[in-house]
Amino acid sequence: MTVEVGSVIPPWAMPDVSPERMKTMAAILRDPYPVHWDRDAVEAIGLGHRVINQGPLNLSYIVNMLMAWQGPGCVRRLRVSFGPPVLDHDAVTATGTVTAIDDVDGERRATCEVRLERDGEPVVTGTAVVRCGDGATPEVG
Repeated sequence: MTVEVGSVIPPWAMPDVSPERMKTMAAILRDPYPVHWDRDAVEAIGLGHRVINQGPLNLSYIVNMLMAWQGPGCVRRLRVSFGPPVLDHDAVTATGTVTAIDDVDGERRATCEVRLERDGEPVVTGTAVVRCGDGATPEVG
């Protein structure tokens, strides 16, 4: 697949955000915030009775999409803003579109708008710069 401005990155889906993974990630990160494993803590802050996914896990879904598209080690820069929380058992999809192609020190790079969406609404938005591994000449336009 030739990467060019306007190319749509194949989406990457997480059909069921697992509360068990959130609890495991909280332990790995040594994250003491109970909203990632204690439903009562979430309810106490007025967000219902579902635990909240960690930001790094939400970010990893976008990184998974980029690596599935251009391979391991392709991400050169990633800047995102976090929106509404992702909750246990949500279905989310990472999406993206190429907005620019550049040559940096002999390496083709694509600048991409990226998003993590739930029900078509963004929960994470940002910009990624990715090494393009397809070897094709970019069509900039």
